[in-house]
Amino acid sequence: MSRRRSRAGNKTKVVDLDVTAFMNLMVVLVPFLLMMAVFANMSILDFKLPSDEEIKSSGDDKKEFGLNVVIFENELLVTNQNGGVIKKIPKSQSGHNFHLLNQTLRLVKTKYPDLTAIAILLEPDTHYDHLIRAMDTVREYRALYQGEIVNAELFPDISIGDAPKDNLKN
Repeated sequence: MSRRRSRAGNKTKVVDLDVTAFMNLMVVLVPFLLMMAVFANMSILDFKLPSDEEIKSSGDDKKEFGLNVVIFENELLVTNQNGGVIKKIPKSQSGHNFHLLNQTLRLVKTKYPDLTAIAILLEPDTHYDHLIRAMDTVREYRALYQGEIVNAELFPDISIGDAPKDNLKN
């Protein structure tokens, strides 16, 4: 006996998949997403901690000139390491005057061109933005050199510490 199979019920129709609409979407969406992507810029500053020899020799009688920028809530102070105030920069209505701080540090740099170290001293509640602005201000300044604006070095070796609690403010 021969068996007859009925293939009429098992017929499947092959349908071509139309992906043109999806491809059109990808052609538009991928460049749009790439244009709108935010690429992160990271800046890294190297901090140099003092070595054991530098810490031990800091107790010697002869001290080199050291520079500090003290950030208080109401003012910025530029001081030497012995606590002598070089410049008081009061806070204005728009905030701390980092431009005047930069100009003051440029004058100090002309007197001490080999000095590269500076300490930024902060009160406990100092805003992070103020610290970053101060670091950018003390590190470099814009100068005109041979008809081009370049970034000139001020004090790139930055240390961070706590502001003194004594009467430097007064």
